[in-house]
Amino acid sequence: MRAALTRGLLAAALISPLPARAEVQVPTGPAVGIVSQQEGLEAWDRIFAVVSHPRCANCHVGPSDRPMWSGDSYGRTRPHGMNIRAGESRIGAETLPCATCHLGKNSDVAHSPPAVPDDWRLAPVEAHWFGQSAPTICNQLRDPALNGDRTYAELAEHLGHDVILHWAWEPGGTREPAPGTLHSHMEDILVWGAAGMPCPQ
Repeated sequence: MRAALTRGLLAAALISPLPARAEVQVPTGPAVGIVSQQEGLEAWDRIFAVVSHPRCANCHVGPSDRPMWSGDSYGRTRPHGMNIRAGESRIGAETLPCATCHLGKNSDVAHSPPAVPDDWRLAPVEAHWFGQSAPTICNQLRDPALNGDRTYAELAEHLGHDVILHWAWEPGGTREPAPGTLHSHMEDILVWGAAGMPCPQ
């Protein structure tokens, strides 16, 4: 009886809707033409510090369906343990869904899987950042065929709307967050865009 009750409560917890997180208002960016290329490149340097950081890059693995573990807390760079594969679905639907372990809320338990109220998943194949250079990622982000057909302003809006991305700055536990803040990252994207989306050589 107790086992059945436990299974029932666990099932209810797994299928209950998770609390929604608030979207973040996108700041007003500068007008096109008033930001120099140099200022745009300086903004890009800060953008690259975020997108190449383990909080972001570990799930931006391109054609691979294996998320990575990297950063100081892991000691060495390696594929996600337990032979985790996200499959073509990018959410593990073919094998073990990411949301099996990555639930809706960060836990205070040491080394527990990080979580967000949105479905945990790998980034689209086109958004290949892990191990990539600054010029490569920069050209990806300004190419509509690789960035979800977004303008630079829509990239900033995407950051405000897609709450899974907010986790990078609120990773829970002792995990190192992405540099800066979500707000400053959106501001940098708007500055970079207003400068003409310059890329380093």
